[in-house]
Amino acid sequence: MAVPGIVAHLDLDAFFAAVEELENPELRTKALVVGGDPRGRGVVATANYTARRYGIHSAMSAAEAIRRCPQAVFVRPRHALYREYSRHVWSTVRGIAPTLEQTGIDEGYLDLGEVARDFLEARVVAEAVRTAVRAATSLTCSLGVASCKVAAKVGSDARKPGGLVVVAPGREAAFLAPFEVRRLPGVGPKAEERLRAAGIETVGALAALDDGALRRLLPGSVGRLLRDRARGIDPRGLELDAERISISVENTFERDLVDRERLHDELRGMAVEVAASLRRSGQTARTVTTKLRYDDFSIRSRSTSLEVGIDDPEQIGRLACGLLDRGLRDRPGALRLVGVGVSGLAAHRQLQLGGI
Repeated sequence: MAVPGIVAHLDLDAFFAAVEELENPELRTKALVVGGDPRGRGVVATANYTARRYGIHSAMSAAEAIRRCPQAVFVRPRHALYREYSRHVWSTVRGIAPTLEQTGIDEGYLDLGEVARDFLEARVVAEAVRTAVRAATSLTCSLGVASCKVAAKVGSDARKPGGLVVVAPGREAAFLAPFEVRRLPGVGPKAEERLRAAGIETVGALAALDDGALRRLLPGSVGRLLRDRARGIDPRGLELDAERISISVENTFERDLVDRERLHDELRGMAVEVAASLRRSGQTARTVTTKLRYDDFSIRSRSTSLEVGIDDPEQIGRLACGLLDRGLRDRPGALRLVGVGVSGLAAHRQLQLGGI
């Protein structure tokens, strides 16, 4: 566990809906709901900001959503597509802030203390992250920067969409105080009900509770933890993956490419880099993936998995080129970016029996 002195929380804005708008730009002017069938028992996964003006929000029943906005457009979630965009977002973010804790497909914490000496530099880095995500994917994100996770998390939600909030050290409690108590991470429906029944409406009011009142309202360690968070006290560090689960290289072109031979050359060069990284770490990979980003910023990827792990650059390159060809058969077009990735890593090289 790494304990950063400066942490940022990144939250992609209305992520599922934003991806659907990128895939179908006609949806941008409509109230869009991603979720289940409004004629059945489906629920809202997310809604764009036009739909939110009608009071539609995540976890609401789809039937209630269409009652509030009869003209809303409903689309079913496409989780495989969202994962592709998410992978590209987090790959982009790691290029600026390498150490991060991804807490969901659309949110996570970044260790800015690793790349910024103070909060002024941290603001610049956060701006760079926000700009890079927008340039790479056309998606917007909101960031909160603070000395602790709880203030960063509340900060990222404070100026959505596309906002940036920096909470200066020592100002955590003052920043949190005006927010409704339900906005404090960790306050669930039951805790909110108890607090509101006692007249505790804001985070600041929770922070001000004495020990006796806290024990009556929220007994046990949960109450103390929530009061600490309300006071801006949150010692949690970033939970980091113990193992690297994939290796990838990608390149964005100055001009969109359509020349298949040039694209193949690019992929073979990347395959050499990926294979070198595998060999340095003493690993092999069973899955090869080729990423394609088109001139309209939409993203596609194609993968193939093998029975035996490999680390040979020629094999990786040949498979990557075949995957590119497959992707372009499914959707022809000029490409802004291509990438090669490998996953299914093994800690040692296995004996190969015959060709692939």
